[in-house]
Amino acid sequence: MTVHLIKLCVGVDALSDLAAWQAQRLAAFERDGRSPELIHVTRQTPKRALEVLDGGSLYWVVAGWIAARQKILELRPVQKDGKPHCGLVYAPELIAVEPRPRRPFQGWRYFDPKDAPPDLAKHSGGEAMPEAMRRELISLGLL
Repeated sequence: MTVHLIKLCVGVDALSDLAAWQAQRLAAFERDGRSPELIHVTRQTPKRALEVLDGGSLYWVVAGWIAARQKILELRPVQKDGKPHCGLVYAPELIAVEPRPRRPFQGWRYFDPKDAPPDLAKHSGGEAMPEAMRRELISLGLL
C-alpha cells in the first residue's frame, strides 16, 4: 500500500518560488559536473520506507497550503556531521495539486493517499490563475 510524505517548504511564499529555486539548484549541479538531482536531507528515515517507495510522493506545504507534490525516487542513507540521516531523493517534475489549507508542523509526516488533494487538472484553466487568487477563492468557498 502506497503512503506519501508531507513537508513544510520553509522560506518559500509561492509555488513559483519553489520551482525557480529547484531549477537553479539543478542548473548549478550540471554546471559543477555533478549529477543533477533533488534531495532533501532529514534526520529520520521513514520506517514505512517500502510503502513510500511504492509510488509515494513528497507533498509540499507552501505558505500554509498544500500546493504541489514530487514523486519520491529513493530513500538514501546520508552522513551529516558524522551522524546518520536520510536523503529523500525526488523527481524534478513539480506537480501542482488543488490547494488545501494545512497548519504548520515540524519535520515530515506520513500522508495517507485518501487525504491527498488531487492534481490540478491540466487544461482546466486553473493553472493560468494566479496562485494567490486561487487560494483566496478557495478560502471564500468559491472554488
